[in-house]
Amino acid sequence: MLTGKQKRHLRALGHKLKPLIQIGKKEIEGALIAEANVALDHHELIKVKLLESCMLDKHEASETLAEACQADVAQILGKTFLLYRAAKTPVIILPKADATMKSPVKSTPA
Repeated sequence: MLTGKQKRHLRALGHKLKPLIQIGKKEIEGALIAEANVALDHHELIKVKLLESCMLDKHEASETLAEACQADVAQILGKTFLLYRAAKTPVIILPKADATMKSPVKSTPA
């Protein structure tokens, strides 16, 4: 599960990406899952686009494909979404998740 800070980092990296996978009227099947796995193995972060002919909802499609590929959904925006799965030797370094909450800073009157 990605934290908010990690998702924000991945969204910034994914902004310049072109969609590598397109989901059309055949929707999500074995060949598409295999192609997504290959793309995730090579790139770690991929952009997926839903075509007009796709009958799946964007949330349903992103969750189904993420679950099938053991990936995390980093962003859903319009008809596109970002999937992230760390490689065996990660290239993308994610910000660390904060384990403890920081106490609020108290201001002193001057």
